[in-house]
Amino acid sequence: QVQLVESGGGSVQAGGSLRLSCAASGYTYSRNCMGWFRQAPGKEREGVASIYTGGGVTYYADSVKGRFTISHDSAKKTLILQMNSLKPEDTAMYYCAADWWAVGSDGTCYPDPGSPNYWGQGTQVTVSS
Repeated sequence: QVQLVESGGGSVQAGGSLRLSCAASGYTYSRNCMGWFRQAPGKEREGVASIYTGGGVTYYADSVKGRFTISHDSAKKTLILQMNSLKPEDTAMYYCAADWWAVGSDGTCYPDPGSPNYWGQGTQVTVSS
C-alpha cells in the first residue's frame, strides 16, 4: 500500500520560508514523477513543482520560479519542497503526489493534477502580509 505523508506546513509572514517534506512508503517509483500541488479555497488544484526521480529534471510553475526548490532524497524516499520569499498568494493546502509519466526527450514531469496516481493528505501553508 502506497502512502505519502506530508509535513512542514505552518504559518509564516510574507518573505519567510518553509520546508515541506513528503515521506513515501510502499512506492516502487514505477513511473518516476513526483511533485507538489496546492489548492487554495475556491480555486482549482494546481501544480507547483515536479521532479523526475530517475534523472532529477525539475519543473516549476511560473508563479514559484526562483522562490521554490524541489528535491528528492532517494535513499530516504523523501520529497522536499523548499519555499522561500513566501507571498500571501502562496497560502493553500499543499499536496505531495506521485506516479505519473514524464514526457519529452528531457524527461519533464508536467504537474497536471489529473496525472498522479497517489496523493498525500495535504499540509496547510498560510502566509500573512
